[in-house]
Amino acid sequence: MIEKIDIALETAVLIGVVTKDQDEAKSKEYLDELEFLTYTAGGEVKKRFTQKMDMPNPKTFIGTGKIEEVKNFIEANDIGTAIFDDELTAAQERNISKILNCKVLDRTNLILDIFAQRAQTSYARTQVELAQFEYLLPRLKGMWTHLERQKGGIGMRGPGEREIETDRRIVRDRISLLKDKMKVIDKQQSIQRGNRGQMVRVALVGYTNVGKSTLMNTISKSDVFAEDKLFATVDTTVRKVVIQNLPFLLTDTVGFIRKLPTQLIESFKSTLDEVREADLLLHVVDISHPNFDHHIDSVNKILDEIGSSDKPVIMVFNKIDAYKPEPFDETDLETERTEANYSLEEWKRTWMSRVGDNALFISALNKQNFEEFKKRIYNEVREIHVTRFPYNNFLYPDYNDEEE
Repeated sequence: MIEKIDIALETAVLIGVVTKDQDEAKSKEYLDELEFLTYTAGGEVKKRFTQKMDMPNPKTFIGTGKIEEVKNFIEANDIGTAIFDDELTAAQERNISKILNCKVLDRTNLILDIFAQRAQTSYARTQVELAQFEYLLPRLKGMWTHLERQKGGIGMRGPGEREIETDRRIVRDRISLLKDKMKVIDKQQSIQRGNRGQMVRVALVGYTNVGKSTLMNTISKSDVFAEDKLFATVDTTVRKVVIQNLPFLLTDTVGFIRKLPTQLIESFKSTLDEVREADLLLHVVDISHPNFDHHIDSVNKILDEIGSSDKPVIMVFNKIDAYKPEPFDETDLETERTEANYSLEEWKRTWMSRVGDNALFISALNKQNFEEFKKRIYNEVREIHVTRFPYNNFLYPDYNDEEE
């Protein structure tokens, strides 16, 4: 089902809604992210459409007038794809496809497509394929619209329904096969994790595109693929890292995102086992992103869902070299100063007051404050190691800043 091909640049429009639970600012933020997802998948966004609604239309997600506006723009500009910010039901996707007469995707489908492109190992490709089939199963009916005329009448009873049921059975069998394959892989992964012995395990977690892989490359001197795109890393990478004479295992995990498809959380549960079994989490945050605080909340929510919210965490605020506060006019007495106007020093004081010395501010790309980062990790890993092996205490002295 997964084909690794070079995708030509496709033109697309984005569609979102403003509701009582999602105001205009949040809707714009989600559409910004959706545009970046589209770019990552190989698309070019030509226009965005938003509509204020109490709740999405159960038939077409947006209202009839708005969908007519979208249709006119698509026809006038030869747009190939319409992408919706929320997950569409099978009926909505089918109805919208009929009206717009173009490819219709939702956020879940788009993320699955990116994962399919980025999965490198057989393990990751199996996980993505399982998620794709689970997403596809309830939507099979829409793929047999060419058989609609065979709903009834003399000599016309049944064939369409039989063919759909055949396909459903094929998909269910494939899902069952993939789940069995995943059980075998999960067992192998569990054995591999067990074979790592009692070494301290540190996992990099965080929102997608915050610089986890760059940080992994810098600290482990390895060559993990890193790119300024969402979900550049899908495969989990584990490296042995030695700071001075203290060894530990460092894991680079898949990035999290808001509205992460439930199919992916389920199929990637083995990948998330690396997080569950870690002794220490490094929560990497892109402080240069205007909504990094929302990203922190999203990651904490997913950590809570997978039962890892009680683990020791160090907040690593990355990309300080790219941080630029919004300018503020001190003479303007009407405008109130907000967090967007905070300097880097103010953010440091804010987070130090929240989590103490468990907040680090670095640039993985330029190695800014990197000695401080290494010293903090060294001390934390040494504490865990010595607790586990008290007789090894003398092996690991205080961190020496002069050593590399």
